Amino acid sequence: MEVTRQEEIEQVFCEKPHVVILGSGASLASLPNGDRNGRKLPLMDNLISTLSLEDIIESLGSIRISVNFEEVYSGLASDFEARKILREVESRIYSYFKELALPDSATIYDYLVLSLREKDVIATFNWDPLLVQAISRNGHRFKMPKVLFLHGNVGVGFCEKGHSMGHTGSVCSICGSSLSPTPLLFPIENKNYHKDEFIKRQWDVLSQALESALLVTIFGYGAPSSDLSAVELLKGAWGSPTSRSIEEVEIIDVKNENELVNTWSFLIHSHHYSVENDFFNSWIAKHPRRTCEAFMNQYIEAKFIENNDIRRFEDLSKAWLWFDELQLHEIFKDEEKGT
Repeated sequence: MEVTRQEEIEQVFCEKPHVVILGSGASLASLPNGDRNGRKLPLMDNLISTLSLEDIIESLGSIRISVNFEEVYSGLASDFEARKILREVESRIYSYFKELALPDSATIYDYLVLSLREKDVIATFNWDPLLVQAISRNGHRFKMPKVLFLHGNVGVGFCEKGHSMGHTGSVCSICGSSLSPTPLLFPIENKNYHKDEFIKRQWDVLSQALESALLVTIFGYGAPSSDLSAVELLKGAWGSPTSRSIEEVEIIDVKNENELVNTWSFLIHSHHYSVENDFFNSWIAKHPRRTCEAFMNQYIEAKFIENNDIRRFEDLSKAWLWFDELQLHEIFKDEEKGT
């Protein structure tokens, strides 16, 4: 090997961000058997049945319950008589997601946040608080990536004066005001991301990160046709694929590769992509906290590299011990730079 596992661990030189975009498939992959209390992680295709929403929707009579929640919600949103039911549906969804909790054991979400650095960005479309919980329980030990909530999140509140965001129910560290719950953007065709100041700021930060990103990983997000606004914003930030002849797009999903490549073709330049059906086969899991360094070694410097696959532990504290060596070299590098 021209770059061994140990040499990769000691290399900390790339400042470009690795941007990770999460959809509901990431939460399902992290907790395939349910959360700490056995609650299931719903997808759009089974959200109605998982949350037992059939009764309230059927009470309206004019809305046909289809398999996909997006279609049902769009029907409710366009029906004047359904406004009261719409609010009840939203309330039940908020309550269900609010109760979801990570188990004590290490999960994919823990490994995800531990495997990225401060320069990196995770942008999630998910309402569940699992990523927030992973950041909270690992952040006291490791420097965490930036986290953005593109559709709002039940675990996050924000200062209406624009100072900060944090856990729901807490107060702003700057002005002391109570943090307001973030809005949840439900699946309708025109989400108007610019209308809510909190959501707009999240997308603005993501756009800046995508412009300078070296790697983009899309984990369990399908860019649904009902969310044209999101697709257009991603396109605008990334630019033409022909202008991204160095950068790489990685997709982690259980869907067919051809389908996935077709969905994300507006980001992909030529053959600069990879598809994995398992998080632990991804760049993140094979080169934790060094994804961009590993990519540059292999594709820019044309060197053979050795993987540094994540060691998986049930006990989260044992996982921390494994990641300590990686962060230690980051601290050494910061001290050398005087930061």
